[in-house]
Amino acid sequence: MPGSTTTTSGVARLAVDVGLPLVTYYSLHAFGVSDRVALIAAAVAAGGRLLWEALARRRVTWFAAVMLAVFGAGVLLTFTGGDARMILLKDSVGTAMIGTVFLLSLLGREPFTLSSSHSWRPGQAEQLAALYGTVPGVRRAFRMTTLGWGLGMLGESALRVPLIYLLPVEVMVGLSSALMIAVMATLTAWTVGYLVRSARRTPQLRVLLPTGRGSVR
Repeated sequence: MPGSTTTTSGVARLAVDVGLPLVTYYSLHAFGVSDRVALIAAAVAAGGRLLWEALARRRVTWFAAVMLAVFGAGVLLTFTGGDARMILLKDSVGTAMIGTVFLLSLLGREPFTLSSSHSWRPGQAEQLAALYGTVPGVRRAFRMTTLGWGLGMLGESALRVPLIYLLPVEVMVGLSSALMIAVMATLTAWTVGYLVRSARRTPQLRVLLPTGRGSVR
């Protein structure tokens, strides 16, 4: 079905944007590569993805840009010294940056969830932008999901900082990644649930759901 095909294709693009640098980083770590080299490789992977999209599709993939910024910040932090806890802070810096990008986007023309939808709904970017400007329910949904992700990422960042100094480093190494995965999974589930509820009041939002069918009206 066309709706399912578009959704699958969009999710695949988003998975590459986010997953490529993460897989690069954790795979190299699993083979014993140093944190600095793994971070540099992840930043290169995110940068390569960003460059490919810019050249092939003539547009910026915002999630790829954010991942590049996150791992770039991690690389810079590794030069601050050999303190393992300081290096662990890179995760908090990264999620704080992501959260800040989400919240600051609320001051611009497009909230970040609308901008990111261009990656997983590229064929409907103009239509979604038009709906955002004309349908209050659509505008509220994009702004609320952007706000939720921004606050969630900042909350995750703030929670990690005291844990880094309260728990042993060897415990925090695994817990830091688990915390990030848990928060992102929770935010994703909340976003889907929120869109499902909102689509009952605003039918135009159904196109954003995994089972969405038909054209945007």
